[in-house]
Amino acid sequence: MSEPYKKEALVLGAGIAGMEASLLLSRAGYMVHLVERRSYTGGDMVLFEEVYPTLECATCLLSPRQQELLQDSRIKLWVNSELEAAEPGERGFRVRVRKRASYIDAAACIGCGACFEPCPVSAPNEAEMGRSQRKAVFVPFPGALPHLPVIDRERCLHLNGQDCQACKDACVFEAIDFGQRDEVMELEVEAVVVATGARNQDLSQLTQYGHGRYPEVYSALELERMYSSNGPTGGKIISREGKVPGEVALVHCAGREGKGYCSAVCCMYLLKFNHYLRHRIPEVKVHEFYTDLCIPGQDQQRFFLRMMEGGTDLVRTPRLRVERSEDGLQIVYEAQGGGQARRSVDMVVLAPALEPREDASHLARMLGLELDDQGFFADGSSSRRGPPRGVYVVGSAGGPRGADAAVAGAMAAVAKILSAGQGVG
Repeated sequence: MSEPYKKEALVLGAGIAGMEASLLLSRAGYMVHLVERRSYTGGDMVLFEEVYPTLECATCLLSPRQQELLQDSRIKLWVNSELEAAEPGERGFRVRVRKRASYIDAAACIGCGACFEPCPVSAPNEAEMGRSQRKAVFVPFPGALPHLPVIDRERCLHLNGQDCQACKDACVFEAIDFGQRDEVMELEVEAVVVATGARNQDLSQLTQYGHGRYPEVYSALELERMYSSNGPTGGKIISREGKVPGEVALVHCAGREGKGYCSAVCCMYLLKFNHYLRHRIPEVKVHEFYTDLCIPGQDQQRFFLRMMEGGTDLVRTPRLRVERSEDGLQIVYEAQGGGQARRSVDMVVLAPALEPREDASHLARMLGLELDDQGFFADGSSSRRGPPRGVYVVGSAGGPRGADAAVAGAMAAVAKILSAGQGVG
C-alpha cells in the first residue's frame, strides 16, 4: 500500500514562534518547509542569555526545540533562504523559495572551524553588533544551529575574482564548494505561517542619544550580547575601553516621543537588564528613564517589584538627550516639575522601538496580507478582514511579542489550521 498523502505547510521564519509552529504541524502529520533567511535558527532570541520574567536560560528554552527540529524528518529546514513568489493554487498556495548558496557541502562539513583562521578577510560580526570580528567564512556565534559555516559572497576574495582559496586548502574534508549555486524550490502548500519577526529601529536616526557617536552608548542587543556567556566579552559587562561601569542609565521608549506607539516588550527586557547589571556588578547604580511603563500580567508585575527592590532610580520624563562633557556622559532630561535636570552616568543602554521588517510590504503583497498602522502584518485583531484563508500571522510579525506570547500565538495558529479541516486524515 502506498504511503498516505501528506499535506504540506510553509513556515516563514525560524525564531521561537516559527519553530513551535513547525514542530506542532509536524506532529499533526504535516510535511513542513521552514524557511529562514539567516544561516541559523532561533531568531534574535538565540542571542539572549535569559528570558523574562522567569530569567530562564534562553539556550535551555531554545535548544531542545532546535535539536528536535533538525532531527525531524517531516521538517525541511531551508536556511539562507527567502520566499520569492506566492500565488493561489489548487491546494492552497504555489510558492517559490530561493536558497542562497553557502558554498559549504553540508554532507561533508563537520563544523570543525579549520577554514576560519586561514581566511585573510576580517569584517565586523553582525550577530555580535560589530563588537567582534569574523572572517569571510564563518559561523555567526558559538552554538549556532545548524552548526555549519557560510561564506559571505560579498567579502570572499575568491568569489570576487581574486586568487584566493585559503579556506578550501585548509579543509581536509573537501567541504568548500565554490561551484555551488542558488537553488530554487517550487512548492505547493495548504497553509502559510508568517513568523518573520520584527527588527530594532535604526538608532543612527536618533541623534539625540549619541549611539555611534559616544562609545559608552549601547543598544539593547549590544548589552544582551555583552552579558551572554558566548558573547564577545565572555559575559563581562565592560565598556569598549574595558572599564566596569559604576552608574548605568537604561532608557525606555527610545525614539518614540510623541508617536503614541509602545513596543510592549522593552519595559520588561530593560527590567531584565537591571538584573543583569546587579548580578554582574553588585555595587552598580541603575537609573531607568521612562515615559510610560507597560507591565502586563501578574508574573510581570511581580518581576517588576522584585527588580525595584535593589533601589533602582526610576525617573519618568517625556524626553531626554545624551551629552558628553568633561565629566563624562550626562543624561539631560525634562523633570516632572518642569525645567531640565542632569544625571552623570558611565554607560547608557537604549531600548529602541521594534519595527516591521524591511520586506514586510513586499511579503504582504505576495500573500494578500494587510498592514496595520505601524506596518506590521494585520493578524485579525488589528484588521476587520484579517489574513486571507490559509495564511496565519504569529509572533512579532504581527507586532511586538514576548517569548511566551509568541509560543501561544504559534499554538493558536496551528489549532486554527487543524480545525479548519486542514489536518491530515
